[in-house]
Amino acid sequence: MEVGAASRASRWLARLRADAPFFLIAIAVIVLDQVTKQLVRSNLALGETWPDEDWFVRINHVTNSGAAFGILQGQTPFLVVTTFLGLAAILLYYWYPPMQHVLLRIVLGLQLGGALGNLIDRVRLGEVTDFIDFRHWPAFNVADSSISIGVVGVLVFFAFYEGARRQQEAPRRGPDR
Repeated sequence: MEVGAASRASRWLARLRADAPFFLIAIAVIVLDQVTKQLVRSNLALGETWPDEDWFVRINHVTNSGAAFGILQGQTPFLVVTTFLGLAAILLYYWYPPMQHVLLRIVLGLQLGGALGNLIDRVRLGEVTDFIDFRHWPAFNVADSSISIGVVGVLVFFAFYEGARRQQEAPRRGPDR
């Protein structure tokens, strides 16, 4: 192997190790999402709730052909296309600029896994299986939770980490004019 190829391979392996959280979290979310949805579909009839008692949170087998909070019902083709656009945005941000902070790798991995988990349902079933029911909130699933946590994580990252980094750099650059 020539020196340039060895150097490229070494950089590629270093990048893969650094980005392992991104891929592993995305895979874990997809697996957990699909397993929990299959358990609900296999053990509860559509509309059935467990436990029957008045609990704070229950498992309620419902489906959603729309987006979050039941908006855009019956718009599966549109939602599939927008999911692909969202996936492209996540992957583009993964490559350009490459993610340097582990928090970004984690939260983007959550978003990627969640988007793919719901996309699998939309393509395979034409709708998404939701089941986590807090009674006074629309039912949701593992993928929805991962996407939401990922969005909050990105906002926190840019609000606090990037804001602090820019404040540290500001005295070195001098006042903006």
